[in-house]
Amino acid sequence: MMIDLHTHSRISDGSESPARVVELAKEAGLSAVALTDHDRFDGLNEARSRASELDIELVPGVEVSCHWSVGTMHMLVYFVDQRSTPIAETLVEMQMAREERNRKIIALMNDAGIDITYQELAEEGGGSGLGKPHFARLLVKKGVVSSLQEAFDVYLEKGKPFYVHKITYEPEEMIDLALAAGGLPVLAHPYSVAGDESMIPTYIAGWAERGLAGIEAYYGRYDQERRAKLASLARSLDIVATGGSDFHGIYKPDLQVGIGRGDLRVPDEALAELKERAKHLPVRGLAGE
Repeated sequence: MMIDLHTHSRISDGSESPARVVELAKEAGLSAVALTDHDRFDGLNEARSRASELDIELVPGVEVSCHWSVGTMHMLVYFVDQRSTPIAETLVEMQMAREERNRKIIALMNDAGIDITYQELAEEGGGSGLGKPHFARLLVKKGVVSSLQEAFDVYLEKGKPFYVHKITYEPEEMIDLALAAGGLPVLAHPYSVAGDESMIPTYIAGWAERGLAGIEAYYGRYDQERRAKLASLARSLDIVATGGSDFHGIYKPDLQVGIGRGDLRVPDEALAELKERAKHLPVRGLAGE
């Protein structure tokens, strides 16, 4: 059986409801699916309810951005949900920071002569988890760019006119927060962390020593060669080779639940390995305690 441990709903920056994400996973023949919306757990109850009805396992998760100057680093945290934990409190802070960033981006666009309002953004994103994909879609709708990719390449990526930094935590801090909450931290799309690919194993080895539980070796947009290299790296570091599609619906139309671009196959052994590691998590405090 296959699984998908990286999906997004309209609670953050996807286009489908949490229930629909689960339905798509069932239609794809998956045994389990993780909902990993950015910075929030809000969609998990809906997804869990639908998963129960369809007899498919719902893995609670979240995706968070970390402060990383060399590239872009996102951390997936599994097995943590709405319970009152330090990581839940941290996510509330990050949601507030995201809201502030959105308003700054709107101001930059308005100053550049692009008429976009917060109300339009909220309507595009459904009112919660608003972010760059929703800005990108508005730029397409208004004829500023011809595609979502152009919106990111020209305006929204780091170093571009409408990029605004948001509050993030160091990778080590996020690993500590995840483990202290009883969750397992996994590095999403590892090749994004550095332009110099030769350095990636070194970075991951350091995080593994800190407590990183796995890396997303089987990622929706990676070719088979990259997936194999990452799976081999995971084995050498004694961490789990996980995987997922990074499904966002219309915001990443090339990626489908379970199969990515058509050739993704994430073995259910990855989830079994994560569960086994979760059973043996050491009790540890947060950094600085």
